[in-house]
Amino acid sequence: MKKVAAVVVTYNRKELLKECITALLAQTYTNLDVLIVDNASTDGTRALVTDIFGTKVKYVNTGANLGGAGGFQFGVKKATELDYDYLWLMDDDSIPTPAALEELMKAAEKLGKFGFLSSKVLWKDQSICKMNIPKVSLNRKLSNFNGQPKHIIMGTFVSFLIPTEVVKEVGLPIKEFFIWADDIEYSRRISRKYPSYFVPASVIIHKCKSNNGSNIVDDTPQRFNRYQYAYRNEVYVYRREGLPGWTHLLLKTMLHTVKVVCKSPSYKGKRLSIIWKSTLSGLKFNPSIEFID
Repeated sequence: MKKVAAVVVTYNRKELLKECITALLAQTYTNLDVLIVDNASTDGTRALVTDIFGTKVKYVNTGANLGGAGGFQFGVKKATELDYDYLWLMDDDSIPTPAALEELMKAAEKLGKFGFLSSKVLWKDQSICKMNIPKVSLNRKLSNFNGQPKHIIMGTFVSFLIPTEVVKEVGLPIKEFFIWADDIEYSRRISRKYPSYFVPASVIIHKCKSNNGSNIVDDTPQRFNRYQYAYRNEVYVYRREGLPGWTHLLLKTMLHTVKVVCKSPSYKGKRLSIIWKSTLSGLKFNPSIEFID
């Protein structure tokens, strides 16, 4: 059996993390280690992990809140250096069903060489989780969530299986993204080199707060700063795609502008400023890709 490390990034959500770890320890695929990457939580996460789970899991603290992107870069680097065969990436609110990893590993054996595998992600009510729908092209999301594995080009870090040999070749996630689009960038970086797949038989429950996704049109002012990363980071991702990528960015920017003008209940000027300033900042955003020595 191939050796797998589940890399879970967490920050101040110890009750969800507890549920995630419990589900990981109950996997039917048993050659699995659990690595918790704690972005310097202040809610007693360390005590929960060490007191309840002890040596059943590995715990590392990043020393600062590096954001999801920084946490995953930290964890991917650490797990790759520990010489696992595969890394299984997920957020702390991801609850894998018992056979989730077993189904991914079955698919890995059948598919042979691949870049990454993504699971079917459901929300708490068992509907498809909207924020975790993979993309089959730059402008089209997957629509058939059943049957055999399906080719995709972008996935999210909610049950993301990657061979460590691929990590060594393509490098690490980009920590400067901080939050949002780091998984889109990384999955697309991989799928440009290797075929990658959605595996319907592998199922994860994503216990995010709502199943409406994130939208600057009607989101609250307290979350506005997150969208600065979202728009900037997506420019970096799509500008690599040449003319189709630039076309996507232009159409998306115009569409979001129109939606804010027509539908936003308040702070329209602030929302528009974030869209355009962050999009423009993405034109000069050039973080370096780090590799494992």
